[in-house]
Amino acid sequence: MAGTDRTAAQDDVGFVRRIGQFQASAINMSQMVGIGPFITIPAMIIAFGGPQAVIGWVAGAVLALADGLIWAELGASMPGAGGSYIYLREAFQYRTGRLVPFLFTWTAMLFIPLIMSTGVAGFVQYLAFLWPSMSGGQGDLVGLAMCLAVVLLLWRRIDSVGRLTSVLWAIMIVSVACVIVASFTHFHAADAFTYPAHAFDLGSTKFWLGFAGGLTIGIYDYLGYNTTAYMGAEIKRPGRVLPRSIVYAIVGVMCIYLLMQIGTLGVVNWHDMIDPADPASRSVAAVVLEKAWGRTTADVITVLILITAFASVFAGLLGGSRVPYDAARDKVFFKQFGRLHPRHRFPVLGLVAMGVITAAAFLVSRHLGDAQAHPPLTVLITFLTTTMVIVQAFAQIAAVTVLRRRQPGLRRPYRMWLYPLPSVVALAGWLTVYVFADRNNPGLHPIEGSLGWVALGCLAFLVWARAEHTWPFGPKEIDERYLHAPADPSGAPEEAGADGGPTTT
Repeated sequence: MAGTDRTAAQDDVGFVRRIGQFQASAINMSQMVGIGPFITIPAMIIAFGGPQAVIGWVAGAVLALADGLIWAELGASMPGAGGSYIYLREAFQYRTGRLVPFLFTWTAMLFIPLIMSTGVAGFVQYLAFLWPSMSGGQGDLVGLAMCLAVVLLLWRRIDSVGRLTSVLWAIMIVSVACVIVASFTHFHAADAFTYPAHAFDLGSTKFWLGFAGGLTIGIYDYLGYNTTAYMGAEIKRPGRVLPRSIVYAIVGVMCIYLLMQIGTLGVVNWHDMIDPADPASRSVAAVVLEKAWGRTTADVITVLILITAFASVFAGLLGGSRVPYDAARDKVFFKQFGRLHPRHRFPVLGLVAMGVITAAAFLVSRHLGDAQAHPPLTVLITFLTTTMVIVQAFAQIAAVTVLRRRQPGLRRPYRMWLYPLPSVVALAGWLTVYVFADRNNPGLHPIEGSLGWVALGCLAFLVWARAEHTWPFGPKEIDERYLHAPADPSGAPEEAGADGGPTTT
């Protein structure tokens, strides 16, 4: 194990800290604003039952900011490549060995493909604007073909995705800007600010069920604010840049989302957005553009949105397939995932597994959901958020406190503002998303599904741990590499080398 730790340390030291404040904030924003806002505006209206849906975007931003401050403290203290995997490994190794980082990788094998499947669903939704006669079966085939195309395109050596990221960013910016400009040049305030009766009745169960559903959709749309935490080894002055990149990105994206939500409400009647037979319920941005600038312009921008959806799935599976590979290389996951293609040098099993799960999740959501009560997109968002809550969100909230007690000497260039208030707010927000999941999705049982997946992961861990002779079938290996790491010239703690290896207990 010590040799593996030295290898991982050398890998992280090999990164160059060259990403500054502007680039870091832009990276977070580009990951946050993908296909999400184009496909979830009608879903947010359905959740709240009217234009008061703007509450969902604000609530999602509050939860993202509170949770983002947790990421900021952990990322600034342990600025290596890996994000959650590092933080959970460092915090929970004392009592449960490698269990928690194993479970994180296990759940990532599900929630990353679930996120990607929302991009597939969004692609099919917007394609219907260009292909109105597309049947349900044809939509299924299109989605499956898209998944296969992504896997085939990734079945090669990928040295850099910088060009793809730049193209995706430019297309996304053009698409969002066009929708916002079109909205406010044809805006009708009466449509945007006319609310149904009892829209803000805080004493009704209906309001809070809608709030929980809207918060779930909102936090899904803000996911990506933590991207720079996974790139900690490449961030300049991470104690300063990383926290600011999170806050700047969340505030900036919240403004974009509010403008898009309010703007579309001023052009498209909200009743049309919740009518499954109306195109606005599936491709609201295209309908806004058609009403404002005509069909031809709407078709052109819809093509850009389709490209955005495809590219987001491509980039997501490219990065996601590396998660089990990195864990297997560090000997905290099944070693089969640590093998690379002999010629093209990509993780074969990780790519295939996540591609298959993405396709399966897309198909299941199409047939589990229905146009009225459970739109397929909402089904996917609910399952992915409930899956990631237990092992990532709840665990990281606990990790901040655990590390403050277990490693009080750990360098913390950034300490969470108003601690522990952000942790309390984040916990309340994630609990709201989790606890109301079943009530907002009767018959689908997302809570039971998430608990079942974690339980299955625990059984998989026992099988793996027995084969690897590690805890609970062997000694715990305590690795405090960041606690003993020297500071680099920018003030960030580095990975320890050979002298910072693990101790066995």
